[in-house]
Amino acid sequence: MTGWKTLALSIFLAVGSPLPSPASLVRLSSMPDPSAFSSEIDADSVREVTAAGLLRGNQQGKNTTRSEMNASSKPSLAVRLRQRAEMLREIRRFFDDRGFIEVQPPCLSRDCVVDAFLDPIEVESSQVGLFGELDSPTKFYLQTSPESAMKRLLAEGAPSIYAITPVFRKGETGARHNVEFSMLEWYEVGGDAASAIELLGNLAVEVLQSPSFKTVTYRDAFAKHLGFDPIEVPIVDLHGLVDEMDSSLAESIGLDRDALLDVLLSERIEPVFANDTPTILTRYPLTQAALAKPCQDDPQCAERFELFYRGVELANGYDELLDADELKKRYEHNNQIRMAHGRPALAVETTLLRAMRQGLPACSGVALGIDRLLMLRVDAHSIEDVVPLPTTRA
Repeated sequence: MTGWKTLALSIFLAVGSPLPSPASLVRLSSMPDPSAFSSEIDADSVREVTAAGLLRGNQQGKNTTRSEMNASSKPSLAVRLRQRAEMLREIRRFFDDRGFIEVQPPCLSRDCVVDAFLDPIEVESSQVGLFGELDSPTKFYLQTSPESAMKRLLAEGAPSIYAITPVFRKGETGARHNVEFSMLEWYEVGGDAASAIELLGNLAVEVLQSPSFKTVTYRDAFAKHLGFDPIEVPIVDLHGLVDEMDSSLAESIGLDRDALLDVLLSERIEPVFANDTPTILTRYPLTQAALAKPCQDDPQCAERFELFYRGVELANGYDELLDADELKKRYEHNNQIRMAHGRPALAVETTLLRAMRQGLPACSGVALGIDRLLMLRVDAHSIEDVVPLPTTRA
């Protein structure tokens, strides 16, 4: 899955750059410090995690000993390594018990998913000793997501699969971001949005030790917290609400409906609707579909969903698009956005597109950030508390 991004909008405004897309708008009002700005996948909130302490209850694990703790309140390296290992074992057991097969997609590939705001790290073919070889590309890419490789496996006949793998995104630093981070991604063959939401919710309950999870539609969330239908409300009303929050932001966005909705979701809804229970927001507007199918019973919405908890966006999922021609159109549209924002276009005729033309089975897919999940599980303040050697010290 391709994840969704947040960009430092204040930086865009300062330098006069074009405005990012809705899913990449930064959450300005509650941003703790400039270091937390990033362009990440996941349409994430940048509010700091509310922490009751650096460790929660019994989540240190049965085998964690007192000698492994430092004299300070921050857990020792041994404790942090054990916490991570224990959570990864739980996740693997969760999927193994449900018949999924773990796969190991390549981190380095000849092409990548075409995302409007994610920048892959490029590696020249000569640097890997393949320049001039038959059928060798001029460059390779460190993958921003295992989506392409995993869908290629599905097209070749793989059953339901999952992967826990490193992914890379250029320029990602901050309290919840690292250039290299761990992603859990899975695809359920024959699955749809309903089965994927149930699986994601059950995983959140188990790993976060929550009594339950809940779901709310995008439309219902806006109706409950803001009192209107986000798809039907006049765009001038949306602009007026954002203008009350930040007039310069509203002026820069203009009448971009999705951008205005993204700000309102981030600032007015996310902080209050998922603080006590992991919550899955479902049925996004079709204009924010990404790689999801349209909803059969509501052509204005898409089968896209996201998991939130305590102000943090954790996962992004779809009832996966199967139409290769539609994927090509969306890739081309993403490239237009990339070029408008000064980014280079990426190849559209990818190995994934060729695989989809051969036939991708009906499936659902979800991408989840392992490091953020661990942050919430152990009440950590920063991704550096759960990544032993972040990129700044790697």
